[in-house]
Amino acid sequence: MRFEEMKEALIRAAKNAGLTEYEIFYQADESISAETLKDEISSFASGVSGGVCFRCIVNGKMGMASSELMREDVMEELVAKAISNAACIDSDDEVFIFEGSPSYASLPERKTEMSDANAVRDLALSLQRALYAESDKVGDGTQSAALSAVIETVLCNSKGLDLSSRSGMSCGYAMPVCREGEEAHEAFEVSAGATFEDMKELPKKAVRNALDQFGATTVDSGKYDVLFDGEQFRAFLSAFSSAFSAKNAQKGLSRLAGKEGEKIAADCVSIIDDPMREGAFMQTNFDGEGVATARRSVVENGVLKTLLYDLTTAKKAGIESTGNAHRGYASPVVIAPYNFGIMAGELTEEELFAAVGNGIYINECKGFHAGANDVTGDFSIESAGFMIRDGKRAEPIKSFTVAGNFFDLLKQIECLGNEVKWGVSGSLTMFGAPDVLVRGMSVAGK
Repeated sequence: MRFEEMKEALIRAAKNAGLTEYEIFYQADESISAETLKDEISSFASGVSGGVCFRCIVNGKMGMASSELMREDVMEELVAKAISNAACIDSDDEVFIFEGSPSYASLPERKTEMSDANAVRDLALSLQRALYAESDKVGDGTQSAALSAVIETVLCNSKGLDLSSRSGMSCGYAMPVCREGEEAHEAFEVSAGATFEDMKELPKKAVRNALDQFGATTVDSGKYDVLFDGEQFRAFLSAFSSAFSAKNAQKGLSRLAGKEGEKIAADCVSIIDDPMREGAFMQTNFDGEGVATARRSVVENGVLKTLLYDLTTAKKAGIESTGNAHRGYASPVVIAPYNFGIMAGELTEEELFAAVGNGIYINECKGFHAGANDVTGDFSIESAGFMIRDGKRAEPIKSFTVAGNFFDLLKQIECLGNEVKWGVSGSLTMFGAPDVLVRGMSVAGK
């Protein structure tokens, strides 16, 4: 069943049911992926998935139902289920079918078509070959993968809104396992973008990171000046990004509640959310409720300018939505950023190391799912990296824990690197951060 036929069936069923406020949300994605092991393809998959969500307002309550089956009889059932589900809602929050924003930004021209199966396979194999070519220490267990996908979204409603978008993404990852004697180390690097271009450095970087771990020692517990690699600090931003949700703030689940207009970070810290950031593989000019999106200054020179809002939380606050409602065809609306990043500072990597003098450079953090509390901001994260001595990177160190509080950490940032490092952190949202220097952090080592 084509989308237009499905849409017409839903509209007929809605009108027959006497509905005056309703919405149709359709999403479909197509993907091809390949994984390698040793020198051959170990798995290959392609598929198309998606579905439709119907929402309607009945007696001031929002009912919702979704389906992956695209048949006319299913569309009729969908409308009936949504009406029935509305009667089960207990929340008194005001709900909306949005009439549309005054205008929507034009998306930049970009490639939105999926790479073919041969290109995906060839990239995975070429990444694998490049890993082995980087060092004779690369051995069994080394893996690579490539993925290409296209996501299409359509949103239309009873108020005449009719929006659509199409985004394409490609990514590759490299996971070398390096061995020397009894010692073995692995690394994981991923590169994501609109196309397969500019992934040539991926194997080189991955192998270098694995080799750098050989000979690592432990570090004494104590207070250290710490330089976070931007790829690691963006993981902190990802882990605590829920604090910027107005819904969490209104529920008392964010320490940023009531802080708009107040200082929450150091002067050098500015954070933006840009749904149409150049180079981002997911770009959209409307959110999951049909509100126009735009580049937002969330934190400016340390001051919290705004939280992230959807229509319901914005109504409660007496302001307009920031266009940060996210959804899938089978999931309710949530508030989340798009391309959420700390803006670059002015210092080069060499200047940052010189500014530290003696301390620790952290280029690996893991365990945020267990070691970070996104409500309180407390964290205790397993880390690895290098000692910094006399302003230079020195011996590798391993198995230490860095602890603190994210909201305090934002205020303690002394300076930032001049390059923002973007990447995906657990979702389709991209996060970015430059290298970050913080003085006097608690480190638990030997």
